[in-house]
Amino acid sequence: MQGQEPTMQVAIHAGAAFTDEGRLLRSLQVNGEALAQNGVAFFGPRRYRQVFKPAFQALNSRPPLPDEIELIRSNLPIHPKVKRAIFTSEGFIGERDAALADGQFYPAAGKRLSVLEEAFNDCQLELFLALRNPGSFIPKHLISLSEQAREDVIRNNDLSHLSWVGMIEDIRDFAPGVQITLWCNEDIPLIWGDVVRSVGGLDLNAPIEDEYDLLVSLLTEDGQTHAKAILDQNTTLTRGETRDALTAVLEDHAQRDKMEEELELPGWSDEIIEAFSELYAQDLSELETMAEVRVLKP
Repeated sequence: MQGQEPTMQVAIHAGAAFTDEGRLLRSLQVNGEALAQNGVAFFGPRRYRQVFKPAFQALNSRPPLPDEIELIRSNLPIHPKVKRAIFTSEGFIGERDAALADGQFYPAAGKRLSVLEEAFNDCQLELFLALRNPGSFIPKHLISLSEQAREDVIRNNDLSHLSWVGMIEDIRDFAPGVQITLWCNEDIPLIWGDVVRSVGGLDLNAPIEDEYDLLVSLLTEDGQTHAKAILDQNTTLTRGETRDALTAVLEDHAQRDKMEEELELPGWSDEIIEAFSELYAQDLSELETMAEVRVLKP
């Protein structure tokens, strides 16, 4: 009913591929007590495979049936204390083997979100998504495919013009009521706490158990000593001061082999990656100006 408050908040965390690899679900589990105290329930990829995937697969030939929409709807928690439901799986915007098709990233994303918007039509629906530099995303995707599938993708798509903007525009066209929160996978070590707080609907200053675990794991032994000394001062440093100090430690003491990924795709040169990096920066600047789109940054 128009003007009525949403009955529930529904947060969809959808990857993208080669960004999360289960990290968010593990962090939600680690912080489960705090989330439960704030009326948050969360569900992992199994729920996606059992409930959402069959309805999405039907989109290839027809609109979803009313009973499929109702099945999705029926998976909302009914406990009176639960006010926010989180569903996490990269499949929500498209299966991994179809992440690049029809000349863009995740061409099915818009239609899939429109199904969710229909199913959760009286809820506050939010999409959370990590983006990754196309200069590394494209070769990671191609390497993951069979040789024949890889050749088909290269032959049927202009890889040089791939942009995340087209996918987000599709989602906004097909599901205009969805609020979208994005972040760069490259920034994850510094903003992980903000990601968890945002997905969980928690207060901006809510403590997160594993907020800097990933950052510390990327440091040399000496760097880890420095980082732990900074984190031990958490009662005297503000969150901004802590982040600034850890950023400096990461710059000086990162294990480069953990920070720099080898991309084993023949012909994929540093020059190509650099060109995509420039396009990626342009994409992010454009996305930051879009209505109903928020970009988390360090």
